[in-house]
Amino acid sequence: MTANVDPQEIAKFAASASRWWDLDGEFKPLHQLNPVRLRYVEQCAGGLFGKRVADIGCGGGLLAEALARRGAQVTAIDLAAESLDVARSHAAGQGLTIDYRLQSTEALAEAETGQFDVVTCMEMLEHVPDPAAIVRACATLLRPGGTLVMSTLNRTVSGLLLGVVAAEYLLRLVPKGTHDWQRFLKPSELLAMGDAVGLLPRELCGMHYNPLTGQVALTPGKVVVNYLAYLEKRLCS
Repeated sequence: MTANVDPQEIAKFAASASRWWDLDGEFKPLHQLNPVRLRYVEQCAGGLFGKRVADIGCGGGLLAEALARRGAQVTAIDLAAESLDVARSHAAGQGLTIDYRLQSTEALAEAETGQFDVVTCMEMLEHVPDPAAIVRACATLLRPGGTLVMSTLNRTVSGLLLGVVAAEYLLRLVPKGTHDWQRFLKPSELLAMGDAVGLLPRELCGMHYNPLTGQVALTPGKVVVNYLAYLEKRLCS
């Protein structure tokens, strides 16, 4: 199966893999976002304890570890081997059992169709050539009635100014070249992808990040830049 992957994007994350757990490094914003993302997933899923969760594009394991600490049985995949090495090592040091795999979303979906209660895919869609294929694979992974939570950036003028110009060039929250604004997804586009594969829209929720305080606020319905999408797999087609 051909992987839905941009080698240049993988190379970016591979080069910075050793810094995934540096709380003051380039992934600091993700560390600050992580508790908010976790609470949102837990709320949408109606709890995580004992549930089987697939974390797509797991990177160094920030969300995967948080999910596991909530009692979820976590399978986490990525195509950057260096990031997975860091994730496995860190989880072992924390005494956490997480099934990390060097595997594409499509390959996991083919191998484990309908086996997951919850699927998460955070800050990944804007880095792949075919985001619709990722949404389709996520739907395939879910059991009927299962929960999908995804996050990405909105292709708006504000998304360009705040998500790229301010974040990368003015405030230097993330390295230059992290994002390509043309790959950002409008909520309508994401929901259309979901509708095509049997996913019901439940909520769109903006995430407002204050770089000065590190605080993150959720803004339901206000999806100007960063946003979360909560979708549910139809019980029957």
